[in-house]
Amino acid sequence: MASSSSSSSGTASPCGACRLLRRKCTHDCIFAPYFGSEQGPAKFAAIHKVFGASNVSKLLLQIPPHDRPEAVATIAYEAQARIQDPVYGCVAHIFTLQQQVAFLQAQLMEAKAHLAQNGVTSHNNIENIFESAQIMMNMQENTKQKGVFFPSLS
Repeated sequence: MASSSSSSSGTASPCGACRLLRRKCTHDCIFAPYFGSEQGPAKFAAIHKVFGASNVSKLLLQIPPHDRPEAVATIAYEAQARIQDPVYGCVAHIFTLQQQVAFLQAQLMEAKAHLAQNGVTSHNNIENIFESAQIMMNMQENTKQKGVFFPSLS
């Protein structure tokens, strides 16, 4: 999180938000800690397009400073999701993940039933299989998170 603000001599570059808004970046700029001068304009562009700079600054001022980095990441994620899917935003992705979890839970129940029918009744074996299925579900979820849908928030 690069924090840059312009000084009276003009040697420091403005933060990404102020650069995008073409305004002078003051020492108390609410956006400076979260939108550096390099990658900040691109990151802030989606936020500005969806929510508006004024609304976001008002929102950030109402949030305690220690919670703002997480709030900025959340706002950036929602803005990217809204640009990709203007109607549903990130709700569409949440719904997809819920469907995937339901499908995997059904598969797990089928596997447990199949094992019970085939005489694999050892509690330890079933627990090991359950843990393996949980690991596979986590791996699939992590793979999904690394997909195109999730915006880069760094």
